Amino acid sequence: MNEKENLLKEIETLMSYAPEQKTTINPNYLDYFEIEELRSIRDKLQQKVGRLKEEDVVWLQQFKKDS
Repeated sequence: MNEKENLLKEIETLMSYAPEQKTTINPNYLDYFEIEELRSIRDKLQQKVGRLKEEDVVWLQQFKKDS
């Protein structure tokens, strides 16, 4: 698997927020994107996913019982 294909798989994984919701991207798009563009997409998704997880933790904390 080449680097573009690996990046596409990483992007698909990041877009699938829940494991049961698999996201697939047409591999033909690899012809249109340069490696740097795919890296940029991946990096931006990683940042967003990190923020979402932090927001989820904050939201869930409101339901935590005080001991």
